[in-house]
Amino acid sequence: MYNFDEIIDRSVDKCRKWDYDYVCSRFGTVPRDFIPMWIADMDFKSPPEVIAGLRQIVEHGTFGYTYCFDEFYQAVIDFQAKQHNADIVREWITLTYGTVSTLHYTIQAFCNAGDAILMNTPVYDPFALAAERQKVHVIANPLVAVNQRYQLDFEKLEQQIKEHQPKLYLFCSPHNPSGRIWTASEIRRVSELCQKYQVILVIDEVHAEHILHGTFINALNKGCAHADNLILLTSPNKAFNLGGLKTSYSIIPNEQLRARFRQQLEKNSITSPNMFGVWGLIYAYTQGLDWLKALNSYLAENERYLYEFISERLPTLKMMRSESSYLAWIDVSATGMSAYDFTHQLAHETGVVVEDGTHYVQDGEHYIRINFGTPKALIEQAMARLEDFVQRHSA
Repeated sequence: MYNFDEIIDRSVDKCRKWDYDYVCSRFGTVPRDFIPMWIADMDFKSPPEVIAGLRQIVEHGTFGYTYCFDEFYQAVIDFQAKQHNADIVREWITLTYGTVSTLHYTIQAFCNAGDAILMNTPVYDPFALAAERQKVHVIANPLVAVNQRYQLDFEKLEQQIKEHQPKLYLFCSPHNPSGRIWTASEIRRVSELCQKYQVILVIDEVHAEHILHGTFINALNKGCAHADNLILLTSPNKAFNLGGLKTSYSIIPNEQLRARFRQQLEKNSITSPNMFGVWGLIYAYTQGLDWLKALNSYLAENERYLYEFISERLPTLKMMRSESSYLAWIDVSATGMSAYDFTHQLAHETGVVVEDGTHYVQDGEHYIRINFGTPKALIEQAMARLEDFVQRHSA
């Protein structure tokens, strides 16, 4: 029904992932037949229902100012209930312009210069950038790799909270870059520590829709996180490949936190949606679930192929199983190369462009991140080049 094997010419999109000049500006000169597997942007068309809906808007031909109307709120409420068994009410939902910018507004709303925020590392770099741009200190709580799977160090976590008194704890669930799905008990312990020390828990759930192995636990599920100090950030962008529409939302049950958050948004005139963004969300959430289910099956097969290829043919690389998302986190330390040198030489010599772990705040210096949200044929080509590269440099 859905053809995820279709190879789309994205060089005409002016998208960062596939634009030759942009890639060279980031990684240095790469071969013209490069295969980009870096930024978290899938190479599949969005659901046909979304495309058809947006086509109707284009053909109608008027693109004036809009607002968050009833269908937007109901789409969010119904989607969260169906996908994540989360009961939310309209008043908790606030439109935002993409999760990265929302991290900035959240820190502006609840922190002053000189304050501290906490995050687990390695983690998505905009977490730290959002803090540093507001002159807020980053307290890094290193994740512990046990049998190629990250664990939370709760003893160190509590020690750091007591010592540094962070205003916010930015918690990535599921975790980016490893794809780790946190259990209900882990989220509950995190939430209880935040309650105990009066820290606002900000949970980023943007990767919650691509579940490959296991079960995702939404923070708002009964008996999970406390609602009175919780800010949940999410969007349809990763799930349905709508990142360029820059539309997301927060869910904040506590009225006082919500009012303070919205006041900061108003200071930045974040008050009305992009027309295509709000309708893209509605079409995706109400009509795109069959597509999403099929896509997740395809991604799970890509993940299995990648894991088995690396395990069997590239034993110097160690890949964590990606329980969620379409991103593989791979330890390259046994090659004797730093992640930075590995990624840049790989790009220059073979055209396979991946992320190096130094971009993930800290504790990722020995890792690379590979985006497998792409047709399998491209993954197979990239793995052949990667195997040749590793063999040459191992020799």
